[in-house]
Amino acid sequence: MNWTATFTLLSKEVTRWRKVWMQTVLAPVVTALLYLLVFGHVLEGRVEVFPGVSYTAFLIPGLLMMTVIQNAFANTSSSLIQSKVMGSIVFILLPPFSAFEMFLAYIGAAILRGLAVGVGVFLLAIFYVQVPVENFFVIMAFAILGSYVMGALGLIAGMWAEKFDQIAAFQSFLIVPLTFLSGVFYSIKSLPPIWYQLSKANPFFYMIDGFRYGFFGQSDQPVLLSLGVMLVATAVLTIICVNMLKSGYKLRDA
Repeated sequence: MNWTATFTLLSKEVTRWRKVWMQTVLAPVVTALLYLLVFGHVLEGRVEVFPGVSYTAFLIPGLLMMTVIQNAFANTSSSLIQSKVMGSIVFILLPPFSAFEMFLAYIGAAILRGLAVGVGVFLLAIFYVQVPVENFFVIMAFAILGSYVMGALGLIAGMWAEKFDQIAAFQSFLIVPLTFLSGVFYSIKSLPPIWYQLSKANPFFYMIDGFRYGFFGQSDQPVLLSLGVMLVATAVLTIICVNMLKSGYKLRDA
């Protein structure tokens, strides 16, 4: 492992999103808080998903995880497509990086951005409603694994796409629907049987359900099942991404 090279690329990627923090951190935080204010105001007192947990408190972990994973995806996908369109990808490909070193740098930056946005949402949300923290280590594990998985998906999208509207289509037709249908705003146990079973086939559901368990000690599915799904997704996407980077898929001819 060339740790110096990996850290250098990681620093470059973190600086890229940190320089425009109002767009990459503040804007997602504000959007999540708007969701919280609107849905919390409308449904507070009318819906009780978990016994003894207010709807607004239930909503916060879902919004947190949704914001974290969407920004992790956006970080890697936008970085790669910008580099390809502007032609600066050559400066990443020329140095003696291995595919795995490049992968780690991009994923590390995606995780850091996702966590930064998540912390921002949480710090502002707790002024609105008190949220218990049942298991901090479970929360961090799912936040990191969720960011890892979505960062890897962002890499795949960035390598596949040839222009910005293809990234937008990938996000609009795949990432956003799967996120909104993963139990962010509701428990899947409240769904009709067919939709309940379909929801259990949505891998994004396990990210949010396991993450929510860390706050309340309650979830729709066993937390170990959610963790297992996340670990399998992490392993599979790591293999896919590293092999795509190694082959230079749509990068060397960009």
